[in-house]
Amino acid sequence: MKISIEDVSFLLVLASLLSTLKISSAIDTISTTQILRDGESLVSSGGVFALGFFIPGNSTNRYVGIWYNNIPGKSVVWVANREIPLTSISGILKVIEPGILALQNGTNNIIWSSEMTRVAQSPIVQLLDSGNLVLREANDDDPENFLWQSFDYLSDTFLPSMNFGWNYATGRESYLSSWKSKDDPAPGNLTLHLDPTGYPQLLIKRGNFTMYRMGNWNGVRFSGETDVRGKRSLYGLVIMNKNKIYYREDVVDRSVKSRITLSQNGVWQRWSWVDGIQEWVRYQVLPSDFCDAYSSCGAYSSCSITYSPTCLCLRGFEPKDPYGWNMNDWSNGCIRRTHLNCKGDAFWRYPRIKLPDSRYSWFMESMTLEECKVECLKNCSCKAYTQLDISSERGGCLFWYDLRDIREIPFDGQDIHIRMAGSELGNNTKKIAVDLKGKRRKILITSLISLMGVVLLGMSLMLYFCKREKNVPRGRTGGSISKDFEMQLFDLSTISKATNNFPINNKLGQGGYGLVYKGTMEDGQDIAVKRLSETSMQGLDEFKNEVMCIAKLQHRNLVKLLGCCIQGEEKMLVYEYMPNKSLDFILFDQTKCRLLDWPKRFHIINGVARGLMYLHQDSRMRIIHRDLKASNILLDTDMNPKISDFGLAKSFGGNETGAQTGRVVGTHGYISPEYVVEGIYSLKSDVFSFGVLMLEIVSGKKNWGFSHSDHHLNLLGHKEGQRN
Repeated sequence: MKISIEDVSFLLVLASLLSTLKISSAIDTISTTQILRDGESLVSSGGVFALGFFIPGNSTNRYVGIWYNNIPGKSVVWVANREIPLTSISGILKVIEPGILALQNGTNNIIWSSEMTRVAQSPIVQLLDSGNLVLREANDDDPENFLWQSFDYLSDTFLPSMNFGWNYATGRESYLSSWKSKDDPAPGNLTLHLDPTGYPQLLIKRGNFTMYRMGNWNGVRFSGETDVRGKRSLYGLVIMNKNKIYYREDVVDRSVKSRITLSQNGVWQRWSWVDGIQEWVRYQVLPSDFCDAYSSCGAYSSCSITYSPTCLCLRGFEPKDPYGWNMNDWSNGCIRRTHLNCKGDAFWRYPRIKLPDSRYSWFMESMTLEECKVECLKNCSCKAYTQLDISSERGGCLFWYDLRDIREIPFDGQDIHIRMAGSELGNNTKKIAVDLKGKRRKILITSLISLMGVVLLGMSLMLYFCKREKNVPRGRTGGSISKDFEMQLFDLSTISKATNNFPINNKLGQGGYGLVYKGTMEDGQDIAVKRLSETSMQGLDEFKNEVMCIAKLQHRNLVKLLGCCIQGEEKMLVYEYMPNKSLDFILFDQTKCRLLDWPKRFHIINGVARGLMYLHQDSRMRIIHRDLKASNILLDTDMNPKISDFGLAKSFGGNETGAQTGRVVGTHGYISPEYVVEGIYSLKSDVFSFGVLMLEIVSGKKNWGFSHSDHHLNLLGHKEGQRN
């Protein structure tokens, strides 16, 4: 067959056009002859990550981002045009010679582009299985020669293989910045940095203000890092040389999907994907308590959430402001009782702590701990010392000129030796330093005697209370609570201050229990406080029951109990605050119900089902809620449902799944027939209530308030009639 020149020209033009048409198959690269349109995506060669256009939250704006490819929910890990969104679906992503990745809008204006580092002959962009988007020469895949890479420009997510820190050669810092909101990926004012001042450490900042410090790197972990059980599949390291300083993590098993995010309120969250439940599981949250807040106890003091008071001056120190200290204002910290004279000084060892702020430190590698002590003694400005790298015998030396932000970490903390005047340790400091065996022997004997005394006292108190409880009627004012469970106890003044003394404008709701108020703790955390009223229909038994049930439970679809307050006649429960209130507040409101589209309603039903399954099957004890209804389903910022109000719940062990009672409790319209008639309740009772709740969510109608022109049945009866 003879082909004319015109035919050849036509085929060439057609090939050129086809190369710029929609990318229909999964590819991981685009070249200068291709473009990526809205609705198309790049997929890494192993299918781990995808790049494309997306809409965050409830926004209408469009962005180019990277997310996990085969995980539902589109967990976005990087965004290109964070600050300049697309407003239509006409955006395109393309590679421009001589080596720039550019995002154009519908009018062909470039709204975002990569930096140009050098001229490229045949530039292509490729999405790697690590989640890194790289711009490189087509024939050169050496990471050292990449023209540009997304791993140098982080968003709010830290992935394995990312470098997090400073490149001194380019002057560029890689750090995390939170999204402004779930609808807006633009950089918020919360940032996470690897601070190279003194010795490297991680800092979470709000603007220039340090909110949280994870501590310095000790060769194994950051010294202030707690709850590290989930890191067994990861290993981290800090690299320091004259050209760069950075922290990175790598996975031991490449099949493990792990990520760290910085939330919009400045919280470090470590997540791991669990295939079995098809969910991201969060196993590390920092900061997690009052002591994690930066320098919450001031200078030269230590913070501990297990003791009262929370803040204590270090040995040899006293409060700088005694009056404020006694009023629980610890911000001014402590000062020395006896000044150092630089010659007769000694050291006191503090075990298992988060090391002080290392911005006020000096370090030297390859030095023993004893050599470090000598070095510190020679420097009159040295206030404390420790081993730099705990993974090595000659792990180096780290010492401080100032001591701030110290807290106790019982299991994962590190030892530190703090300098003080010899007189603070007694006249013969050498004997004290050497005669440890004698001291330990005396301490052991004293401890054993004290323990025997405590046991005898405890047995006496137990007999006393057993006899006393026989004579105390059951009710709202009798019984002991704090001995039945272990949890954080808040004092009345703290809760009163948080709620501004319980004004009516802080009221969130009301039930048989009493009133529920909104409050804000000193660290800015919003809380919900359930206050047992004097006229409450629920007694002390229900109060104790709710505490002991929910305190032992942990699930994303159960409300989180932060603690309680039991002081005098006041009995209160402190919960995490749910900004969207309860489900009935939105579901049965003619205006607010429009917020609940079908995907959200399904999400709520699914979440309640998961929470119920956890109570019935997966918790340590089988829990029957007995009061599942729309007003007991709380909604967080993202409309995630949380089952609440466990005052009527019952727990069972072993193979027990129910019981019988003469006292039928619950809410009319949600109670199962066998429970009403015979007093029999079981796991099926909750399933019945869940079915009613699901009907209400789907229909938007209340079960008991439902009406129909043809009959006087409730919603459940109406649906049953339709089925028949």
